[in-house]
Amino acid sequence: MSWSGGKDSSLALRELRATGTGEVRALLTTVTVEFDRISMHGVRRSLLHDQAHSLGLPLEEVWIPSNSSNEVYEKQMGQALEKYRSQGVQEVVFGDLFLHNVRQYREERLAQAGMKGLFPLWGTDTRKLAVEFVELGFRAVVCCVDPRVLGEEHCGMDYDMSFLQSLPSNVDPCGENGEFHTFVYDGPIFKHKIELTRGPVVERGGFYFADLLPGS
Repeated sequence: MSWSGGKDSSLALRELRATGTGEVRALLTTVTVEFDRISMHGVRRSLLHDQAHSLGLPLEEVWIPSNSSNEVYEKQMGQALEKYRSQGVQEVVFGDLFLHNVRQYREERLAQAGMKGLFPLWGTDTRKLAVEFVELGFRAVVCCVDPRVLGEEHCGMDYDMSFLQSLPSNVDPCGENGEFHTFVYDGPIFKHKIELTRGPVVERGGFYFADLLPGS
């Protein structure tokens, strides 16, 4: 399962478990070498490991440099996929919602690896999905924000009804266009809450990041 640590990954995993659709063999996460953090989301690996432990699932980290080209990314990801394909894994799960070009790219790469994609949330209304996430008891923090569409004050907020109500009309409530990213620290799929402390918000590479620290 492609795992970012965010809400869409969490909802996709919940859907799989609720419907009994297959068995997740491992969480597949891209990690940036120089920062020792989840790529794009900017979350520390220690919190990623806490997530995997609370979910009771193995973690497969795919390491890429901060300035990674598509070729490097695809090579590293291809090696990880081949490892699991050789063990009999046939599908990779994604939490994508509606971006057809992203889905097409994933399916093309998977086909080259002799695998298929599974998209359990595909086509779901994102406003409905966002509210469902909150009502199910998931708890998440907004860990990354694109300043072109949201202000710094949104970074580090709880992903809750107040956050959703604060979003401009041009921002997808699930952030599917890359407006923001989240880190989930509690909810019905977890065995226990992931303890974290919210550090300062920093600007890096044209994005705001909330530095989440392990521990309460």
